[in-house]
Amino acid sequence: MNRIELRNAYFRYPNGFTANEDLNLVIEAGERLAIVGQNGAGKTTAVKMMNGLHKPFKGEVFIDGKNTKDYTTAQIAKHVGYVFQNPDDQIFNQTVFSEIAYMPKYYKLSPKEIKERVEEAARLLSIEDFLDKNPFEIPYVIRKFVTIAAVIATNPRYIILDEPTAGQDMKGISILSGLLEVLEEKEIGVITITHDMEFVADNFKRVVAMANKRIIADNTARDIFSRDEILEQSKIKRTQIGEIAGELGLGKDVLYAEELVERLKKRGL
Repeated sequence: MNRIELRNAYFRYPNGFTANEDLNLVIEAGERLAIVGQNGAGKTTAVKMMNGLHKPFKGEVFIDGKNTKDYTTAQIAKHVGYVFQNPDDQIFNQTVFSEIAYMPKYYKLSPKEIKERVEEAARLLSIEDFLDKNPFEIPYVIRKFVTIAAVIATNPRYIILDEPTAGQDMKGISILSGLLEVLEEKEIGVITITHDMEFVADNFKRVVAMANKRIIADNTARDIFSRDEILEQSKIKRTQIGEIAGELGLGKDVLYAEELVERLKKRGL
């Protein structure tokens, strides 16, 4: 039973603040899921329960049938990798190679396998030319790719990406989109927190919207973006194409430029 499952999960911080309430969610291995909502909705807390950084004070979280309450964060992290929003919160080695190789070395893999994993992860993120560089001396967006590569090299079953497109240009976003395709082929699940609705529409079939510490919708991107009440509660916006279509009265369910063009043609415009 390869899946992440939250069952009536609540999380409360030591100061008494409850950040998540009654979360019920199933994410299958190999599935892509985007979690959206305004800051403070509980997104980051929810995904930290998925990799053991947080343990629910009420309810349960299971990773491939194992209750996270019975395992350490380090044990869970081997199966659920977490890429922080700010790469500087994650990087601590002196070269990009050693940063990506750190966990494979910790798991006592052979030098040959470590090298292969590092090179493969670097290739997927197009950072091969930076392997001998100090990660603190390379551009911020490349450092973000280094942290993603470091998690990929651990060969997890699931990867959590926190705002992966922040600061990225079109080339970087294209690399991320290609990476998602490869991870899906490898049946590695991806859970992404993002405010980038274009990235969501282009890359995720399933979207979870959160507001006020709870999940308020779990459906396709088209369904989520077409429902005014969900957009209002979660404080998210439609894609730019969707906004244009709405203003032109062409429907609230338009996601892509091709769809916009087709509907304009049907109007004789």
